[in-house]
Amino acid sequence: MLVIVVENAPPRLRGRLAVWLVEVRAGVYVGNLSRRVREMLWQQIEAGIEDGNAVMIWSTNTESGFDFLTLGKNRRIPIELDGLKLVSFLPEPNEGEKEGW
Repeated sequence: MLVIVVENAPPRLRGRLAVWLVEVRAGVYVGNLSRRVREMLWQQIEAGIEDGNAVMIWSTNTESGFDFLTLGKNRRIPIELDGLKLVSFLPEPNEGEKEGW
């Protein structure tokens, strides 16, 4: 199982993802693809995401049963703790601060 979620992605990238995956909600793509196709899609996301952000989650043989990659500005950042991949939150920016995480 493969899930890709994009926010603020250009229409061209969203169309490219829709060719390979089913868009079950706006910006949420689901499918069952090979590792090679998954890696090709991630390269296309990296090249075309512009100011948006993305996360890709796939089933794999780990303790949690999945792995994931993230790209772009987001308050959620992946961290690894004792070999387990978790998600940490950056603090919210104070009013008046630049939102340039």
